[in-house]
Amino acid sequence: MQKLSLNQSLQQKLSPQQIQFIKLLQVPTAELESRIEEELELNPVLEEGNEEPEAEERTEEQETTEPETASEELDIKDYLRDDDYNSYKTYSDGDGDDEDDREMPIPMGTSLHETLLTQLGFLGLDDRQTLIGKQLIGSIEGDGYIRRELESIVNDLAFSQGIETTLNEVEGILKRIQSFDPAGIAARNLQECLLLQLDRMDDGQDVDVIVGKRIISECYEEFTKKHYPKILKKLDLDDEDYIKDAIELIVRLNPKPGGEVSTGMVKNQYVIPDFILTNNNGKLELALNSRNAPELRISRSYTEMFKAYDKSDKRDKKLKEAVSFVKQKLDAAKWFIDAIKQRQHTLLRTMRAILEFQYDYFLEGDETKLKPMILKDIAQMISMDISTVSRVASSKTIQTDFGVFPLKYFFSEGISTDSGEEVSSREVKQIIKDLIEAEDKNKPFSDDKLEDLLNQKGYNIARRTVAKYREQLNIPVARLRKEM
Repeated sequence: MQKLSLNQSLQQKLSPQQIQFIKLLQVPTAELESRIEEELELNPVLEEGNEEPEAEERTEEQETTEPETASEELDIKDYLRDDDYNSYKTYSDGDGDDEDDREMPIPMGTSLHETLLTQLGFLGLDDRQTLIGKQLIGSIEGDGYIRRELESIVNDLAFSQGIETTLNEVEGILKRIQSFDPAGIAARNLQECLLLQLDRMDDGQDVDVIVGKRIISECYEEFTKKHYPKILKKLDLDDEDYIKDAIELIVRLNPKPGGEVSTGMVKNQYVIPDFILTNNNGKLELALNSRNAPELRISRSYTEMFKAYDKSDKRDKKLKEAVSFVKQKLDAAKWFIDAIKQRQHTLLRTMRAILEFQYDYFLEGDETKLKPMILKDIAQMISMDISTVSRVASSKTIQTDFGVFPLKYFFSEGISTDSGEEVSSREVKQIIKDLIEAEDKNKPFSDDKLEDLLNQKGYNIARRTVAKYREQLNIPVARLRKEM
């Protein structure tokens, strides 16, 4: 038997304006311009520029009022008067200069695929073989490896190019591509990559190269685990000196050949910091990058349509539809400008709180002065949600006198000391790194030993935490750090 009943529930939903703000907050400065250009293309009511005179600010009631739907009666007076949207610029709230964009060039050369296709043209292949070669080169990933199975590439050629081929033919052309520069390119795994590089060195006389090839081809698993006695036994050798020089040669090979291609024709891409911090005689001055302060306004030309509507017969259906469309675009433009303004305000509030919390560090750049700091600490200081702080910290950078850093760099866990003081986990990581760099590589420190050494220095830390920090530093276990 069916029953009808009423249930009350309380739900929290984000408004379109809140959703737009969240999306804009996550965008770093480098991408903000393209996001604004996209909005300018979509909304004809929104334009760039600050030539119009600024008008009085809207009241708090107007700021928080939700826009009407297009179906509601239009209040033309709201759109005929000048307001702060006619000329709007989110001025930088700091002491930096607007023209100071602080772009940092990073060299970027010709792509790997372009270089390989050029070399493919020198092989004198026929059209069919060239297409197969291009398919193989297109399957090479950024680090220089082909990880797609050759059987799948055979199928790709049949379906996409209409080329019926065999595994042997594709593998034969792959071997020729593997002769290209850089050495080791188009390998299917690390073992093959190392062998390809050793083959380039092999003149039949260099003992280290010959032994190195045997180690990689016959004892690869033992080599990756640094089981040197097993290598000696497998190769029927009785002295570690026989393999020492060969192993030193192998470890100097390039495990990622795709990263080495470059030419003298350098282009520039830019890392644009979101914040700029300067130390002016001991006084820290924070500024938001001027690219976060775009000049945006509502187009005046669209007010003419409302003037015409205000003087016309309100029963004109087509004109009313056109005005309703423009009203929607006006609301969207106002929402966007508000979101940009709110984004700037939130960025500055968050960064100022981080600056206040880590003031001693920002004065000198001394990593040991970084305090333990989590998202909750900053969220409480600025009375915002942790998720908001997370969105700012995860995608923004700051330029200081001692380098450019992502904001998440300044967040770390706390470790207690014998004196009861809380120190940053970053400080502990630096000590672990220093200890490992100074260790005897014939007898590297185990995680248990590192735990003992840290405890002796007064840091209360468990072995599993040592292992976690070591892994975060990309430092291998003691057995893999052992040298001969």
